[in-house]
Amino acid sequence: MMVMRWCLVCLVFVFWSGGVEGQSKFVSFGDSAISYEGRVVFGEKAAAFAWSGTSATVCFKGTSISAVLKDRDTANFYNVIVDDKVVAKINTDSSKRTYVLASGLAKGAHKVQLFKRTEWDKGTTLFYGFEVKANATVLPRHPKPARKIEFYGNSITCGYAVEDTRGKDSGDGYFENNYVTYAALTARHFNAQYSCIAKSGIGITISWFPLIMPEMYDRLDPNDPASKWDFTRYTPDVVVINLFQNDSWLVNMPTHGQFKARFGTQAPDEDFLVTAYADFLADIREKYPNAQIICALGNMDATREDSPWPGYVDKAVVRLADPKIYSHFFKYKNTPGHPRVSEQQMMADDLIAFIEQTIKW
Repeated sequence: MMVMRWCLVCLVFVFWSGGVEGQSKFVSFGDSAISYEGRVVFGEKAAAFAWSGTSATVCFKGTSISAVLKDRDTANFYNVIVDDKVVAKINTDSSKRTYVLASGLAKGAHKVQLFKRTEWDKGTTLFYGFEVKANATVLPRHPKPARKIEFYGNSITCGYAVEDTRGKDSGDGYFENNYVTYAALTARHFNAQYSCIAKSGIGITISWFPLIMPEMYDRLDPNDPASKWDFTRYTPDVVVINLFQNDSWLVNMPTHGQFKARFGTQAPDEDFLVTAYADFLADIREKYPNAQIICALGNMDATREDSPWPGYVDKAVVRLADPKIYSHFFKYKNTPGHPRVSEQQMMADDLIAFIEQTIKW
């Protein structure tokens, strides 16, 4: 099978290749030349990408580069970013294959990043490494930015349906792109390392599925409750929490299975909701004693004019009485479905301005 797509610098296609001895060199996933962002699971034979926005970057001198990948699903998509410019979108499949990321590049040094557009419910991708021509030179690891930022969020932060321009609101991975979300845009604006812990449909007190953020925020592998993240491996300067959108719907749906499982027959009151948010916020503060924490909300209808949910967030922030914890709410977009690219950009502009005015890095 061959899948072909045109991009700015190359014709992207997928093929199985055992390689021809002497014509290429393999840069294994564990090679010190590769830098990673996000929570990545490292196995004996490959690195596993699950979370939105996880990525691998390598620098080299040469004219072409490939990656060896195997997906545990067929719904994941990746951006290929060459010298800080997105040049292709790759759909990984469940066979171990070599994917040409870029070819016909100008001679000289290049930086190539493989960036996961899709969230962890689309499955996990095994990354075995990069492959370059035998005469290419693999350069030392690209230095990571000094600043670090981490996001906890739902579908808005994932980039659910962000590129669905058909007037629909599809959950298909083809239309999801974490790279153009307010979160990733903000991280790039500040030249900060990026970590994204997000899942569509998730909440703090209730989700559309049997898992809430306080139960999974500390996972390395989001699919494995026994897989715990070592918080000392990544200490962000700034943490942004954008949750409660899904809670705002589900607490008013007493017939939903998750309502019954979480609350029985009685909807939670304001004190329950404020306490749950404050408890999660306290957990984040415990993990990151010195981080600046921004409690955001929006830009969907949890921030409409008559919504009580920003008030719940404000009350939780006041309860902690921490001078390094702030509230910041995105303006209600007042359009159908999830935020599209332009609306994500407006959120990014808003958050960037708030950080520039408030945060001392």
